[in-house]
Amino acid sequence: MDKSGFQTRRNVMSITSISSFSSIKGGYRANCRDVYFIRCIGCGANYLTEIQEMDRLWKEKQECGQGHYLRLRELPKLQTPEQAGKYISLFEEWRKEQENGVPLEGAKAGSVFRAVLSKGLSEACELFRTFTPAASETMERNFLTKMLFWTENLMGSFLHGWDEKTNRKFVYSGTAKLQEYLFCYFLTLLGVDVMMLLPARDIVLAEELKGLSAAVTLGETKDMEIPPYTHEWAEVRERPQAASCGTTKAVSIERTDRKTRRSGADVERPAASSQENTGRVPERRELEFEELARLASSVVMIAVHDPEGEVVCTGSGIMIGKGGYILTNHHVAGKGVSYSVRIEDDETIYESDELIKYNHFQDLAILRIDKMLNPIPLYKGDKPLVRGQKVVAIGSPLGLFNSVSDGIISGFRTIGDVDMIQFTAPISSGSSGGAVLNMQGEIIGISTAGFDSGQNINLAVDYRTVAAFVRGFV
Repeated sequence: MDKSGFQTRRNVMSITSISSFSSIKGGYRANCRDVYFIRCIGCGANYLTEIQEMDRLWKEKQECGQGHYLRLRELPKLQTPEQAGKYISLFEEWRKEQENGVPLEGAKAGSVFRAVLSKGLSEACELFRTFTPAASETMERNFLTKMLFWTENLMGSFLHGWDEKTNRKFVYSGTAKLQEYLFCYFLTLLGVDVMMLLPARDIVLAEELKGLSAAVTLGETKDMEIPPYTHEWAEVRERPQAASCGTTKAVSIERTDRKTRRSGADVERPAASSQENTGRVPERRELEFEELARLASSVVMIAVHDPEGEVVCTGSGIMIGKGGYILTNHHVAGKGVSYSVRIEDDETIYESDELIKYNHFQDLAILRIDKMLNPIPLYKGDKPLVRGQKVVAIGSPLGLFNSVSDGIISGFRTIGDVDMIQFTAPISSGSSGGAVLNMQGEIIGISTAGFDSGQNINLAVDYRTVAAFVRGFV
């Protein structure tokens, strides 16, 4: 019996790639967690590279205490009769007293986790009975014995210290028959995001069962050896920029608690975006200010609400993906639990509680609203930015919706290991999260800090940091 009330919703948004699965973070509200269960069928052009990048990213996140990650090519096997006997006994104990939860060593007595485990096992068992013709009591016992064994053997590194809010991702590329598939589904009931890698073929199961997960076709199907997840495999590529760990304090000029990294060093140049570059002219000519001002239609105003629905602050955001994705500052989005988004020339106010991804150290966050958007293209770094270069800033300072101002790049700073652009285009409170554009109408930075006293000192997070953060969403 479930004493926790914990629930899950699967596949709230569409996942189209390995990188988007890696980046997405399911929301948690009212004791319900959004989880993702997908089957990646076939191999794309950068298949192994994307897996490698996912391994690297999540290795860093784990080291920073920002979640748990596990990628396996096979599930462990029961090795001895004594080992099998142990889990048969645990199964018998659970079957007699399900209200007390699952009696695994890693699940403390009376914990929410015990209740969630018990509910998940019961649902997996029901599916096994439904889709196994003439399933005997012995067959059912053997299945649940395996489930208990797999759970406990993964618990130490992956499920230990479970809570409802922690982001956990499990990637599986091994045998994909009924029992393995149901175990993957069982993990989603615990709040885990699961991706099955199926380069050679899709699973052969009843369509109703397959419907528990979302199929994503990455390319042609072919036999592919996927290297195991190891330290060496994760470190093959040169590490891109700073990891996501750090203080919860928003980036500001006063921060001196981190060593300064050399500007431009060890930063991976972002790959060309696959998005349609709406607003970009073919020749990338310098636009008139009137043309740049029209891009304000792709910059939004965000009202941030507390749990009681009261507005605690306002800020700006940039449309970065057609599927409703909006980039803003973490110090804006992180102040509340829900958001009201206004779009220029649109009378609808879009309500959302979907904080998809955030990085408090880089002061970046991604929200999602239920609307197709017209994103602004991100600068690809064809030429280095230079001091004195003209820029335009668009945001909603002091609640003045979509104000446009111009200025120049006045310098380049590294604040707490984050590359910043210093610029003179005026910004004020409420501008945070707005766009800083070059004269070709491309995003070169996101406004993050301004100082009213003294000189006109304004800072934006550099486009390279932004590119790495939004990868998979644009």
